[in-house]
Amino acid sequence: MSRQGRKRAPEPADDGAPLRHCDHPGCEEAGLFRAPRDRTLREFHWFCLPHVRAYNAAWDFYKGMGPNEIEQALRSDSSWQRPSWPLGRLGGAGRFDPELLRDPFSVLGQQAPTARRRPREAAEAPPPELRAALDLLELPWPLDQADLRSRYKELAKRYHPDVTGGDRSAEERLKDINRAYSLLKRRVPARRPAPTQPEAAAAG
Repeated sequence: MSRQGRKRAPEPADDGAPLRHCDHPGCEEAGLFRAPRDRTLREFHWFCLPHVRAYNAAWDFYKGMGPNEIEQALRSDSSWQRPSWPLGRLGGAGRFDPELLRDPFSVLGQQAPTARRRPREAAEAPPPELRAALDLLELPWPLDQADLRSRYKELAKRYHPDVTGGDRSAEERLKDINRAYSLLKRRVPARRPAPTQPEAAAAG
């Protein structure tokens, strides 16, 4: 059985054809792996596994090319050896038709029906040192102590050893959750209590 992650050598074809030998001088092993002879990539050597590895390690596609030739080859590779034209050269000579962007129902100018976040939440990013803890507990920002405690209790119950049967991975997860909770608990403000009736009347 081959090791996991390593490719097995291809089996030689059993069609009666003579066995191809490795092209490395003096090698009598079977030549099962091909490697290009030059950068045209049309003709190939056939090597055994050790010699094809050595050949590929020393292979230099740009060998023998000057700086200008290498630059031209790199530019050609960046467009997958296909021709390119300046922007607007093809199909851009005519005048733009404004009817293409006519929007009689004002669809393009409307906002989304429901905002995913409140404006304050969208404008306020979490502190960098709290992002990992928030991601671990899957909590949004900003949040308050009540939301934090509720989420912590939920996760602590889910990964408690009595529930997971002593699973080591769940135990490590619970340790991370405890550390994240401790960090956020020190930084998250408590929820302000709702004003009482006299206070609300005084504010009015």
